[in-house]
Amino acid sequence: MEPRTPRRRVSRADRERQILDAAVAVFGERGYQAASMDMVAERVGVTKPVLYAHFGSKEGLLLACIARARAELLEVTTTAAASADGPEEMLRRGTLAFFAYLEQREPAWTFLYSESTVAGDALEGIRAQQTDFIAALLAAQAPDADPQRLTGWAQVIVGACERLALWRGNARSVTSEQATEYLMDLVWTGLAALGGAAAQSSR
Repeated sequence: MEPRTPRRRVSRADRERQILDAAVAVFGERGYQAASMDMVAERVGVTKPVLYAHFGSKEGLLLACIARARAELLEVTTTAAASADGPEEMLRRGTLAFFAYLEQREPAWTFLYSESTVAGDALEGIRAQQTDFIAALLAAQAPDADPQRLTGWAQVIVGACERLALWRGNARSVTSEQATEYLMDLVWTGLAALGGAAAQSSR
């Protein structure tokens, strides 16, 4: 009888990634209320106690899914903006990265917005993160602007991006590039004019 090949031990980080991937899929297919930890465990190929050992509860698992999405979203938008040459291109690339990320993770984001009663606070955290990020980009265009005004502009942009993303979920023909152009058509017109006025007043 041949000796058994020992099973490769999965690291904690890899196991948690597998669980989160499965949870996003199950939550997206079933909705939070209808999904169960048994379904997630079966999708991963582990026992239910393993899920509880890693995340504590179904709500804890949901919040971990959102926390990962929040970190990923910040990474892709900041990386995209960092490769730009100027403020306009920073905003354009960051916005495009936002739409592209949501498109790649569509089941997860559709689920999150549909379950806002469960994930409301976590979603607000993502909005706040993106607002701070965009306010920093806008400060490069209008460095002398009042910080509160910058935050107000960023709130407008984040709200517009969110509505465009939800609209794109229904209007399948709208690409990430088109959605970015629609936003820039309106937003950058005003910001560019503001930057020009600021330059004139400083002369």
